[in-house]
Amino acid sequence: MKRAGCLLAAALPVVVTAVAYLFAPGHPEGGAPAGAAAPQSRQEAKAAAENPPDPEDEEAVDAMPAGLAAPAKKELAGRIEASAVHATLDWRRTYGTVRDVGDGQGYTAGIVGFCTGTHDLLSLVEHYTEKHPGNGLARYLPALRAVDGTDSHEGLDPGFTAAWQAEAKVEAFREAQDAERDRVYFEPAVRLAKLDGLATLGQLVYYDAMVFHGPDITANGFYELRERAMAEADTPAEGGDEEAYLHAFLDRHREAIRAKRNDNDTSRVDTTLRRFLEEGRLELDPPLRWTVYGREYRT
Repeated sequence: MKRAGCLLAAALPVVVTAVAYLFAPGHPEGGAPAGAAAPQSRQEAKAAAENPPDPEDEEAVDAMPAGLAAPAKKELAGRIEASAVHATLDWRRTYGTVRDVGDGQGYTAGIVGFCTGTHDLLSLVEHYTEKHPGNGLARYLPALRAVDGTDSHEGLDPGFTAAWQAEAKVEAFREAQDAERDRVYFEPAVRLAKLDGLATLGQLVYYDAMVFHGPDITANGFYELRERAMAEADTPAEGGDEEAYLHAFLDRHREAIRAKRNDNDTSRVDTTLRRFLEEGRLELDPPLRWTVYGREYRT
């Protein structure tokens, strides 16, 4: 929702060795690939998360429990993210949401809060337009490119918000939002969390941080936060304790939220993700209760 800046391309390729899957003590469906070495640099981690692994690694990852990628858990992740981004559990009603929330990143729109100032909204519209050139947002592409990286509305007002809302009624555009969410945020977060040996909650923690801070290698981007957390605690793939590592990561996630503005609400960490962790809900099995912005949710 509130990313740190424009997305950066991965600088280095990486080969992650993952040849077998072991169930780790403490979470019956979690675990780490035996012999997996978590990437140590931000660039390598980004490459491992975003690029399909080699066939041996892919086989190892596929052998792991589905975790957050299981249909019911992915639906739960959508509901939890929607509670933080849109104050609702019904994430499917948020495709047409578009507003400037005053965070310096222009318009925030759609299911995960794509932003005109952080490149992901532009990327979404470009990919959508490649397949559907006559769509109602295509005419805004020059303006979206011009405002990328800024909070400007120049060239977007007054018609962009209405055009977004209208296009969100088109099934193809809703599918495009789903695909971009998965490509940029969900799939890289889940893949890297599995390579780090994290169970379902850890995969959600990575996904939430990637959505909020951006899949960036810059300061307070997702990969920099992970790097700092790993300097504090070993991942399960490195032989560390899963809960200790997740606490370290959530500390960095919370600090980065506050770094944007000191009075930013941190309940998505404090009374949602941290609550699940303290309750031992590593597999996110219902029933679950959490609180965001003072509102309690149940599922």
